[in-house]
Amino acid sequence: MSQINWFPGHMHKARKEIAEVMGEIDLVIEVLDARLPRSSENPLVSQLRKGKPVLKLLNKNDLADPTITQRWLDYFNDQDNVQAISMDQTQQKLIKRLPDICKQMIPARSQAGRPVRAMIMGIPNVGKSTLLNAILGRKLAKVGNEPAVTRHQKKYTVQKGLALSDTPGILWPKIEDNDAGYRLAVSGAIKDTAIEHELVAGYAARFMLDQYPDRLKERYRFDTLPEISDELLDQLGRKRGCLRPGGIVDRHKASEILINEMRAGKLGPISFETPEEWQLKDETARLAALEAASEDAGEKS
Repeated sequence: MSQINWFPGHMHKARKEIAEVMGEIDLVIEVLDARLPRSSENPLVSQLRKGKPVLKLLNKNDLADPTITQRWLDYFNDQDNVQAISMDQTQQKLIKRLPDICKQMIPARSQAGRPVRAMIMGIPNVGKSTLLNAILGRKLAKVGNEPAVTRHQKKYTVQKGLALSDTPGILWPKIEDNDAGYRLAVSGAIKDTAIEHELVAGYAARFMLDQYPDRLKERYRFDTLPEISDELLDQLGRKRGCLRPGGIVDRHKASEILINEMRAGKLGPISFETPEEWQLKDETARLAALEAASEDAGEKS
């Protein structure tokens, strides 16, 4: 898979606007997808917040593997100036507590009787606007299933000592990690038109065969599973009647079924990645960078 470059003009503008107002912000609320917390963690956020405290909300936890979600919470909560909690949009009691949690993270400002200024950030289609509406208790932010619905930065004030600022969902210019790109595409964070649908479904099929094969058998009533992802899509297509004249499987339709049902949680709670996987990737990248620097120094000498 080549690097995904999906950085519409309004996202570039949003990045500039966020950088300009960050000095007025006390706290960043970063909404992540609980199924892929690291892949949905925008590296631009850590750059733009400049060490400010961040509350990481692992949203859609009802769609994620709870055991793996707990490992992600432990991973994030071990970091400086970070507090992480998991949630879904039905947990109204927890959502109502978010202003108090934010105030506890910035005690000096709340004790002085001043509202904590928080900015909600996150990639497209991760549930920011739905969360904002839930916190406000009224529908102000536009909600949609397509990425990049929120296009302009907006400011809202919440009574319980929290002043909220919403931002458009922004991706970063290049998604360099292939797995992260595919996971974002499977989750719906990247528009389906940005990458070939069948490639995304092929990745999803391979992942399910490796990690959750029993879910495939249960959902689609397969007696046996193939070893190859393309064969799984063909088997699914025949099972669901996705056939062209001559009995040829319409793999595009089969791909849509698999991806849509994974997004809807119909194959059960799924987590696409673990902290341990990313720690290994980070260490491998660190060693590669050291090796490259050493070779570069050797050439210059």
